[in-house]
Amino acid sequence: MFKFAALPTISTRTLLGAMTATALFSVASVSHAIPFLNKNLPTDQDAELSVGVNVMTVKSAYDLEDSTEVQVLPGAFYDNNKFYVRGAQAGAYLINDGTNQLSAYAKLAGSEFDPDDANGALQGLDERKASAEAGLSYQRRTAIGGIRAQYGADVLDRSGGNTGRLTYLARISKDKLTVYPSFGFEYHDADYNEYYYGVSEEESTKTGVAAYKSNSSLNPYVNISANYDFNDNWAGFANQSLSYLSNEQYDSPMVDSRTEATTTLGLLYKF
Repeated sequence: MFKFAALPTISTRTLLGAMTATALFSVASVSHAIPFLNKNLPTDQDAELSVGVNVMTVKSAYDLEDSTEVQVLPGAFYDNNKFYVRGAQAGAYLINDGTNQLSAYAKLAGSEFDPDDANGALQGLDERKASAEAGLSYQRRTAIGGIRAQYGADVLDRSGGNTGRLTYLARISKDKLTVYPSFGFEYHDADYNEYYYGVSEEESTKTGVAAYKSNSSLNPYVNISANYDFNDNWAGFANQSLSYLSNEQYDSPMVDSRTEATTTLGLLYKF
């Protein structure tokens, strides 16, 4: 028998991770068990799979010798109304009726801080690693665009933190070009910020860098993506994102910039 008294010991990270895993592996059985989910869109048997390679340039807010890093990563896009892959994010729809979309997702998340690339005494700090996030996402489509709300947890326990995002999305199409502008706010809890921007007393004693303890934060961001179809099989992809750091993040001695920016150029092959 389950004991309700035990529920408070379950962390948000554990709960979201369990919910995400359940959704990713059992959407089909759930849709038959719950009547209202049968109103969902049918599986798109002709869903198009696009795979390719992306060249990503990341301008970090950390105080680094060279704050710009270039990465070459694979990319994929697929959506059959039941499951989807969008770049580094994959998910499963719990509800998808064409207007409302509730999904469980998993994606790469977090920042990276390599002390070997840092300036001065920051080279003595501990490494901060990127992680994986799992959570829930809800999107509602309207005549003037979409509103998406996401909440996720660090399932690899790098920071043990939770993040949220509220976004307005639009779509503009003309001939072979489609543009997706979006903007919104990102929330990071104290555990997330403490891992990626905090400096412990031990690190301060070892390096002389001022100790810093961070709280939760809310910061705005903008993003614009574009897709251009060269022909039936090949397409080009571009993305530009810009995030404005809150005071909780910017006041960290590890940081020397108010903004973080990511520029991506990619080439996709459509099957």
